[in-house]
Amino acid sequence: MEEMEKEITKFDFKVQEKNLVEEKLNELKAQNVTEEVITTTMKNFGIERAKLYGWPNTYVFTKAMGEILLRHSKDNLSVVIIRPTVVTSTYKEPFPGWVQGFRTIDSVIAGYCKGKLTCLLVDPMSVFDMVPVDMVVNSITVAMVANANKSSSIIYHVGSSLRNPINFLNIHSFVFRYFTKNPWIDKDGKPVKVGKCKIFKTMATFRMYMQIRFMLPLKGLKFVNKAFGEYFQDPFDDNNAEDLRRITRESFVESETFNFDPKCIDWEDYIMHTHIPGLQKHG
Repeated sequence: MEEMEKEITKFDFKVQEKNLVEEKLNELKAQNVTEEVITTTMKNFGIERAKLYGWPNTYVFTKAMGEILLRHSKDNLSVVIIRPTVVTSTYKEPFPGWVQGFRTIDSVIAGYCKGKLTCLLVDPMSVFDMVPVDMVVNSITVAMVANANKSSSIIYHVGSSLRNPINFLNIHSFVFRYFTKNPWIDKDGKPVKVGKCKIFKTMATFRMYMQIRFMLPLKGLKFVNKAFGEYFQDPFDDNNAEDLRRITRESFVESETFNFDPKCIDWEDYIMHTHIPGLQKHG
């Protein structure tokens, strides 16, 4: 992020990246390559540009670009940036368990309950940072009110890893127990029996298992493991969010209505009785 900040002070960063993309695209079109080649090449080019500034992919790269451009273009306006971690189904509002589509951890749960995902590359003690979507909405609402009419720029990390961490081992235990008691029914009307996932801490052991077990590279499964593993990381510093929660408690009459404190979440109850049932009903 700091390197990108320096680049912006020297020239119009947005224009530079846009021009590079257009040049690359025109170069490919001039070569009369197929649309498939263009798509693959441009994806790789985007990742190359992202990694140049220290980002693993274009998703987080473009988010960082957006934040920097906002801060440099805000003039005297107040800018509030909310950075939620993995967003999951609602905790309370409009009702517990509401979710739209499959998101991040949900695709892993779906693969597991259907018996298609039997192993994962992850440290079982690593913390998975997630937060219910209604808590994210509450944090946005409170942040808008708290920072109104202020010529400032502030970032709020909204997550659970610091205040109420949950590791993969616990998540897996809750999911295993749920689908052991409430198995997924396949298209033939038969219940799918699940077992505990095989956990691999290193890529070397994962590859060895895949070679011995299947003898063929299962690229799709590798992708799931890689994508899932990216959501396990060090706890986010949410001191700004904690200050915002304190302001809410002290200043808001309806502070409970706008609750976004992850400490109140009982993860076992939430995952087994709210998130998974909600995913099955609304996902």
